[in-house]
Amino acid sequence: MQRTLIVMTPVQTIGFCLAITAFELLTYMASDMIMPAMLTVTGEFNADARHVPNAFNLYLLGGVCLQWLIGPLSDRYGRRRLLLLGCALFGLACSAAVMTQRIEAFNAMRLIQGMGLGFVVAVSYPALQEVFCEADAVRLMALLGNVALLSPLLGPLLGSLLLEWLSWRQMFLGLGLASAVVWLGLLAWMPETIGVTRRDGQQQAPASFSLMQVGRGYLTLLRNRRFVGCSVALGLMSLPLIAWIGLAPVLLMQRLELSALAYGVWQIPVFSAVIVGNLLLDRLLASHTLVRVIGLALWPFCLGLLMLIGAALSSAALVMAVGGLSLYALGLGMSNAALYRLALFSSPDGKGLVSAMIGMLSIAVMGLGGSLIATVGGSDNLKSFCLLAALGGLLCLPLLYRILRHNPAAPPRPTYINKDIR
Repeated sequence: MQRTLIVMTPVQTIGFCLAITAFELLTYMASDMIMPAMLTVTGEFNADARHVPNAFNLYLLGGVCLQWLIGPLSDRYGRRRLLLLGCALFGLACSAAVMTQRIEAFNAMRLIQGMGLGFVVAVSYPALQEVFCEADAVRLMALLGNVALLSPLLGPLLGSLLLEWLSWRQMFLGLGLASAVVWLGLLAWMPETIGVTRRDGQQQAPASFSLMQVGRGYLTLLRNRRFVGCSVALGLMSLPLIAWIGLAPVLLMQRLELSALAYGVWQIPVFSAVIVGNLLLDRLLASHTLVRVIGLALWPFCLGLLMLIGAALSSAALVMAVGGLSLYALGLGMSNAALYRLALFSSPDGKGLVSAMIGMLSIAVMGLGGSLIATVGGSDNLKSFCLLAALGGLLCLPLLYRILRHNPAAPPRPTYINKDIR
């Protein structure tokens, strides 16, 4: 049965945006906020300290392992239904962690909690792109990017403060209760974008689903050079920042023997630059195309990476490294959401499937690239890190040249919303 045109009220629009943002915030904070308590967790379970990084890696693995299935399922059964399922699964896994008595059960809950990240990437991102017009969708993606990138800075600090009054079990219970509130918000305000008639009279019909068809869809995407180029470029552009998040504690606190407070202070310019870049993106979208915005962002992006190379040859390596990373992060904040939009609409396939493939490719590039940087010497000293991170980031330039060489057709306009969020 064909659904009629849906018009969102301003209250529903704001509620939907807040609920999506809150769900993403919870999924990232559940990873970073718990880290200060992990030694307490392993001590309570009489487990080896190696489970501290293992639990973190299992959380990230959970975010990737089901994306390939979640995206196509949302194309078939609807974004709203799948996101409600993902939020409920995340909340139940957080609540269940309160009752764990063995480290193996705790790690299993961390894996399931991480699956919430997969629902964010494969379901909520396409829903935003389908609900809002191009400029508003990119603005919202930039906002969600701030949530993801600020979590590694604010999460551990908030976790440390909460541990002064709460146990780690109470923190997980709090995450479960917060997830219940977010679930109610999604239930009340999230619209359905599948099976809804667009303003032009066309309908985005539910896609058929079979594992064989899903496999063929992913193979088709892998043959789409433009799509693969955009997705790999997304991973390479973010690689220096992801490597910095992972290696900064080792480089600053162990190698340079800085205090935890000093470590946090040196993060502020880098993550603040991402926010400034997103604010510039918001202003530029009023008068520039996505391709033009990405072209402008490459100036601070490349200058920052060149400054990182200079830091590898300088005696003031820390100052130049943070300065270069901040300039690079400014360009990343200006371009990341715009490039994601180009990747999502470089294929006519269902946006759940496409978004899942973007996430899998970009995260694979970031994960493998970050591991390679650490393995070949990036964790040995700051100068080695600067050189390797800069070279990794600059590898995106040939791909971006091919993507930006020809101005692509504008992505489709919104499906049904007729209220501007500005």
